[in-house]
Amino acid sequence: MSATELNADKSFAKTSGVKKTDQKVFAAIGYVSLTIMALLCLLPFLLVVSSSLTSENRIITAGYQFIPTDFSVEAYSILFKYPTEMIQAYLVTIGVTIGGTLLGLFLTSMTSYALSRRDFKWRNGFSFFFFFTTLFSGGLVPWYLLIVNYLHMKDTVLALIVPLVLNVFYIIVMKSFLGGIPEAIVESAKIDGAGDFRIYAQLILPLSKPALATIGLFLALAYWNDWYNALLFVSDEKLMPLQYYLYKMLGNMDGMRKAMMGAGAVVTTAIPTESLKMAMTVVATGPILLAYPFVQRYFVQGLTIGAVKG
Repeated sequence: MSATELNADKSFAKTSGVKKTDQKVFAAIGYVSLTIMALLCLLPFLLVVSSSLTSENRIITAGYQFIPTDFSVEAYSILFKYPTEMIQAYLVTIGVTIGGTLLGLFLTSMTSYALSRRDFKWRNGFSFFFFFTTLFSGGLVPWYLLIVNYLHMKDTVLALIVPLVLNVFYIIVMKSFLGGIPEAIVESAKIDGAGDFRIYAQLILPLSKPALATIGLFLALAYWNDWYNALLFVSDEKLMPLQYYLYKMLGNMDGMRKAMMGAGAVVTTAIPTESLKMAMTVVATGPILLAYPFVQRYFVQGLTIGAVKG
């Protein structure tokens, strides 16, 4: 080996060592930064949990604290004073969330698949129709009359599912993702004699897991947090979802406090309004937080839908 080649090898080895060191430093900075950001994101939830376990007097005098100094489960005892109603509200919300999410994914994916097919001659017209609905709204009164008088969904589970089952934004996102699937896959399946629904079920859906997980998470969050549709269309207490149940309970507590103050009574810790709000937050957000890690892998991948491809 000549001196020139030896010097080149040494220079390459030195450069490679510098690159590896830089990569390690960059990775260390990244891990530390992400860890700090994750802890900062965890702090608000920790504050909510701690406040829900703090007595009302302590919150009023000392404010919210990360560590409860005056431990109390009074808010949870009031919240679960009627466990049957709470469980019923949970079951309604879980059923509506699961059923609405599955139905929404089915309809969204099928619609997006049809709109992404180049051999569908009316796809541009339907795409414009869907987009046009995002520009204008009929208003609350026509919407209420449609659900109650024409579709006759008042006091039914459908009144909690149908209003959120389709979202044009999700259709556009799903259509963009399906547009990245090679057309040759569909064509080869057609040559083998597969029909459109079989292609959709056995080829398109398995390849669309990132998009389905992302849209499914958004749908599940929308159904889980929805209380407005229950306020409009549900008067039967057996169909009351969790969020609306908690909303009514908090309204009743505020009404009791105002009534006591109007009557000249001394308001004590018998009505722990602040700690009750924190306890409601824990009860309402706990289950959906536990479900997030199962779709996180697909969710992160699905966020790149529509990104520029090189």
